Amino acid sequence: MSMIRDLRAVVRPSSRVSLRKETNASAPYDTTRDPATPSAVVDCAVYRDGARVQSAKPLTPQEAMRQVRRDGGFVWIGLHEPTEAEFAGIAGEFGLHPLAVEDAVQAHQRPKLERYDDSLFTVFKTIHYVEHDRLTATSEVVETGEVMCFTGRDFFITVRHGGQGSLRALRHRLQDDPELLAKGPSAVLHAIADHVVDGYIAVADAVQDDIDEVETEVFSPGRRGGVSRGVDSARIYQLKREVLEFKRAVAPLLRPMQLLSERPMRLVDPDIQKYFRDVADHLARVQEQVLGFDELLNSILQANLAQASVAQNEDMRKITAWAAIIAVPTMVCGVYGMNFKYMPELHWKYGYPVIMGVTVVLCLGIHRTLKRNGWL
Repeated sequence: MSMIRDLRAVVRPSSRVSLRKETNASAPYDTTRDPATPSAVVDCAVYRDGARVQSAKPLTPQEAMRQVRRDGGFVWIGLHEPTEAEFAGIAGEFGLHPLAVEDAVQAHQRPKLERYDDSLFTVFKTIHYVEHDRLTATSEVVETGEVMCFTGRDFFITVRHGGQGSLRALRHRLQDDPELLAKGPSAVLHAIADHVVDGYIAVADAVQDDIDEVETEVFSPGRRGGVSRGVDSARIYQLKREVLEFKRAVAPLLRPMQLLSERPMRLVDPDIQKYFRDVADHLARVQEQVLGFDELLNSILQANLAQASVAQNEDMRKITAWAAIIAVPTMVCGVYGMNFKYMPELHWKYGYPVIMGVTVVLCLGIHRTLKRNGWL
């Protein structure tokens, strides 16, 4: 049972790097593969008693499966964006259900778990945080991909879509723990599920930083004219759309993880099954966090719109106040511009300075009153 106690350490390396600093340096294809194999095959290996069976040359999926049927163990095949023609031979060799094969080739599927006669078909949405110096109205915050897994009694097939979500490092970590791999394909399925959910946690932390940044700007003390001007609402809308994309990846996966942890399945080792509960717990926490993001962004957006409305009202008050001040000289000039012959003080020596003085005094009085009442 020591292997089971160390399971988390295997699939979750202790030196976890922050997602903001992590780069995907691994190439999407295995440069050592045989040119005769389908171009979509990233890696193909046979595992027996928890160890990778070494071969003089890279194996084709058909050769690997013949070895497994002859000597035991299981085969793990990794593919990247296979075409229908490339996947047809593998699907026929392993007896994969046509509906699952169609989903795996076409991609753009919801996270799900489907049980067929001799296999499980699981779809995971991978999430990658896109680095950006500053959040704008067109910033891409999260990038999605897909990993489809076919789990059988003696085979495990991964079909990956998108430029992110490479499983190369995970495969190497599993190969370093033969006792875990000896549990069979279900151990690989758990490791991938845990790897994907760990990615969700890292992305959630990074998105939280973006939301905190927007929230700080909306409620920042920097003001103009005593009223906060808010931020560009398009930035908040864009972040909300990216969070929605994140939620579409997380929410549908919770039920499949609960099924894998609660219902006995003959293709899942009982010792491995209990650890799917841990994955489901972490996924539930991420789901709650993402739902919280959505609600928080709604509140931030409403507050930003309210601040913009208040700022507009403040501008209108100022315009109205200045219009009231300007109305006094406008009225005086209008009266004396009517060109009547008989008008009060029209021919008086001090008429002009008196009228101008009265106008200035009235304007200053109105300005002082409006400013005291907060209109200016």
